[in-house]
Amino acid sequence: MIECWRWFGPDDPTHLSDLPQVGATGVVTALHEFAPGEVWSATAIAERKAMIERAGLTWEVVESLPVSEAIKTQGPDMAAHLANYKTSLRALADQGVRTICYNFMPILDWTRTQTRAPQPHGGTAMLFDLPTFAAFDLHILARPGAAEDYPATVQDAAADALAGMDDTAKTELTRTVIAGLPGANDGWMLDDVRARLRSYDGITADRLRQNLIDFLSEVAPLAETLGLRLCCHPDDPPFSLLGLPRVMSSTDDYAHVLEAVDTPANGATLCTGSLGVAPAFDATEFVHRLGPRIHFAHLRNTKRLPSPDPARASFFEAPHLEGDTDMVATITALMAEEARRHSEGRDDHAIPMRPDHGQELLLDRDRDSLPGYPLIGRMRGLAELRGIMAAVGAA
Repeated sequence: MIECWRWFGPDDPTHLSDLPQVGATGVVTALHEFAPGEVWSATAIAERKAMIERAGLTWEVVESLPVSEAIKTQGPDMAAHLANYKTSLRALADQGVRTICYNFMPILDWTRTQTRAPQPHGGTAMLFDLPTFAAFDLHILARPGAAEDYPATVQDAAADALAGMDDTAKTELTRTVIAGLPGANDGWMLDDVRARLRSYDGITADRLRQNLIDFLSEVAPLAETLGLRLCCHPDDPPFSLLGLPRVMSSTDDYAHVLEAVDTPANGATLCTGSLGVAPAFDATEFVHRLGPRIHFAHLRNTKRLPSPDPARASFFEAPHLEGDTDMVATITALMAEEARRHSEGRDDHAIPMRPDHGQELLLDRDRDSLPGYPLIGRMRGLAELRGIMAAVGAA
């Protein structure tokens, strides 16, 4: 597997010059200065690629070339945004950047209620607590109709969670829920979220899934012509939030979309941490069913916690080998898929992977780390994953 590291650009506290010491050879990054729907300029792409290569590394994966809300909802600006997306794909292909990750989550990207929850060993981890999120939805955002989305057990737990918050805690919870990816929604206020929610009025899960298929029907043929690999990231967490549909939350969801747009360019990002929050998810089954279409792997682990709603778990970001996903079995299946591809002569037989979210450990606690992306915690994760790959490869 191609060992990669997510890097958020020149402002990332982890520098490109650090990565050879970490052990990664590939970089996963994006041009975050461009808003969703805008064209990524050829000049900016070339400059970022040159910066990475000067550090002795390769730009292996774009994460993400974001899909705008206009495309997700098929709003008034959809045609212009689709044209811009295609222009950006052509510019990336011209620079030889072949793997493009994206997601189709409505409004919010990954969602947590705490970015630095204390852990017994003294470090911290990101946490999603369902009652705390429900307290935000029901009482802080005060979303119309929110009570219909939560059973009484969750509403009671949410009221208890709210009672334990002062104004500072409520403000911090709001910032944490809205922020998503570092820097993504820093300027949003509650009214911005409410306005975006209104844009999804009448959009059911079936409609959103069809909008995704329509998007892929437009861009995947071009990607195939350009020699690109598109790979959709799963919903994180893999269930509805804020009353919004989420349509890439299970192996069956992926199978449906990959079959609907059946071209090798239309692929999957296997994120074991996102999908693994669902008790029924089996990462090895995902690889066995959809392996030929896996273009990228996020190897991280989550640990489910007791929740007042059996359908929606609370969870925290566990050490890479200590959560609910069997990482040894998952990597074994992925490496078997790589061997199968190699035997077929595929030029993409090596799957790029990265150690996804890590816990903050040791000196991470004194650094200004981006939430979920500490240096030492991810380096520990990469070391553990490399150990599995070495053992499986020697077996």
